[in-house]
Amino acid sequence: MAELFGFEIKRKETDKDLGSFVPKSQDDGAVVVAEGGVYGQYVDLEHTSKTEGELVTRYRNMSMQPECENAIDDVVNESIVYDPESHTVELDLDQVQVADNIKDKIHEQFMNVKDLLDFERQSYEIFRHWYIDGRLYYHVIIDEDNPMNGIQELRYIDPRKIRKVRQVKKKNKGQGPNRIQLHQTRQEYYLYNEKGFKGGPGVVNPAQGTTQGLKIAKDSILHCTSGLMSEDNKMVLSHLHKAIKPLNQLRVLEDATVIYRISRAPERRIFYIDVGNLPKVKAEQYLRDMMAKHKNRLVYDATTGELRDDRKFMTMLEDYWLPRREGGKGTEITTLPAGQNLGEMDDVLYFQKKLYRALNVPVSRLEPETGFAIGRASEISRDEIKFQKFIARIRLKFARIFEHALEKQLILTGVITADDWPKLRREMRFDFVTDSHFAELKELEIFREKLSAVNDVDPYLGKYFSSHWVKTHVLKQTEAEIEEMHAEMEADTEAEQEKLDQMPDQPPVDGAEMGDQPPEQGNGYPDAPPEQV
Repeated sequence: MAELFGFEIKRKETDKDLGSFVPKSQDDGAVVVAEGGVYGQYVDLEHTSKTEGELVTRYRNMSMQPECENAIDDVVNESIVYDPESHTVELDLDQVQVADNIKDKIHEQFMNVKDLLDFERQSYEIFRHWYIDGRLYYHVIIDEDNPMNGIQELRYIDPRKIRKVRQVKKKNKGQGPNRIQLHQTRQEYYLYNEKGFKGGPGVVNPAQGTTQGLKIAKDSILHCTSGLMSEDNKMVLSHLHKAIKPLNQLRVLEDATVIYRISRAPERRIFYIDVGNLPKVKAEQYLRDMMAKHKNRLVYDATTGELRDDRKFMTMLEDYWLPRREGGKGTEITTLPAGQNLGEMDDVLYFQKKLYRALNVPVSRLEPETGFAIGRASEISRDEIKFQKFIARIRLKFARIFEHALEKQLILTGVITADDWPKLRREMRFDFVTDSHFAELKELEIFREKLSAVNDVDPYLGKYFSSHWVKTHVLKQTEAEIEEMHAEMEADTEAEQEKLDQMPDQPPVDGAEMGDQPPEQGNGYPDAPPEQV
């Protein structure tokens, strides 16, 4: 095997694939090739690479269509929210069981990764590229003489010029009818071609190196995909893939509608000219003379500034001139009515809504003139809730770019080892900024509904329900929150009592001297009547 370009992170030998009769389920779209052979293994990349490159180009062309572009903007704007008071995405290490100084170093390296991506300023463009193309590639550049300095640069790679290749070894286990075939992943690398993988069969010989591109080590590339795969699990698809057919149907229908409106909108006249018994040639000449006599076609030439007579041209919007022989009704002029129901756009609107549904965008956003009521939670439509869940899912997929970059950065700088990363990866989270206005209104409305429920339960408190049950089931408070709230309430009570103790004595009642006691009434009980003498 020829030497790979780039660097590789050393891992334990136990991390190798131990083998299974079922190949690993991957969503990276790698070309799977078999290992071994006397003459090496030739890989034909014609079909997969060519098709995938064409798909990326098609996705980008789709993004230039107005309806599709608006839907993409809605998705990207909901996913990437700019807030000047906070970071676009933050690293959450609350569940990670490591020392605080290690957490500080991890946070520091995460900020370095974001700076390398210039994510705070380029977040919209980066996420848009990933969403449209369905994949994102970066070349990880390090100082090979001083790898402890970490990543020096992350350089974007056109996805049409790079492919991932996975070598798989197949070996037989057992004999006879009980024999099974085990799949073992032996090596993964990337193949880069400046001209792209298109225009003829691509042949790769792993035994003798590559003839169609540069072989790059796996750790030298950041790779993040949409997670959507084709039916044969060989190509990565974009979230725009479902919208290919609705968008093409919408285009065809709009073009057909325009042609129909132009051709059928005006009313045209039909001139029946009586030519009598004139011969065919003279009848045609007489018809042309009548057309020239009654038709005035003076047009303005914007190029030369001249007036020109274009009577020799006849378009589909002009009147019809038809000859009529002797014995007919003579010269007659009738009117051809225009097309009916030209103002109906239900079919176009149907395919526009279908396009938005294919992109998982609420149809209500298709009509910007309609307001979006978010004053109460009950007014939030089901489509908006589904849309927010879709945004959360694609954020989780996109966060892989930070995972892969942070893994390499932490291992190169010596913060953690390659063996520590799997556990750290499972416990850390990436928090994206949400639309603060919408989130605040939603939280306030939910809190208001909880307080309303508490007021409804209050008459039955102590009879059917306990206060602890109300806190846990109605207010949805955890045990830690209940204890914290109880401690804060006790602190507030003590502070209030201390404040009362520090207040000066009350002035005496008018007419009473200092030290005088109010007279006792009756037997000392305020409600008791005075004793009889």
